[in-house]
Amino acid sequence: MAIQGRWKHLVGTIMLAGIVLAGVLVCGRSGVQRPGGNPMNDSRILVEHVRQTSNKPFEDVTTAFERQLGRFDQDVYKALAAGGDAEGAKAKIEAMAGTSGFMLFATHNHGALLRLAGQKRKAVQYVVGNPLFAFQMTQHDIRASLYAPLRVLISENEEGKTCVEYDKPSSLFGQFGNNRISSTAAMLDRKLDALVAAAFE
Repeated sequence: MAIQGRWKHLVGTIMLAGIVLAGVLVCGRSGVQRPGGNPMNDSRILVEHVRQTSNKPFEDVTTAFERQLGRFDQDVYKALAAGGDAEGAKAKIEAMAGTSGFMLFATHNHGALLRLAGQKRKAVQYVVGNPLFAFQMTQHDIRASLYAPLRVLISENEEGKTCVEYDKPSSLFGQFGNNRISSTAAMLDRKLDALVAAAFE
């Protein structure tokens, strides 16, 4: 009984921390009433978080990471929204991808932001993805767009090592229970792993 009690406590801790040991767990409540009378469905999922460290300097890792990314141009969305040529837009998107298959949508320098608290730390969040990969999932369930594009954090820890972190796509998209989405998410797992591995080389 003591072991069972500790296991239940561990599972609760894992759920609260948002860390997964294996697989994806989805649970929730339907029809919860909120102020205003609008029903809301609450769900909780377990997410597999990946964190890798290296002795390679922060600047070298970020440079190698960015070198593998193409650059996304928002104008392609404007053309599609205006009824432009779909095949032409697809070709333009394909040409934007870098060697990793991903392109850069935005960066957020959280290290610079920490200077507001008097902290000096190197940390950049990258928003990366590929609209064509996203489309492979959102055509089956638009909720997949909540997690596309993806986010990757590269930071320097207290020991001066460089850390790369991200939530594994298969665990994010797995909550939708759709095999057609899951197969694309598994492909994104492999591509992200390869992108980070190449940045650490």
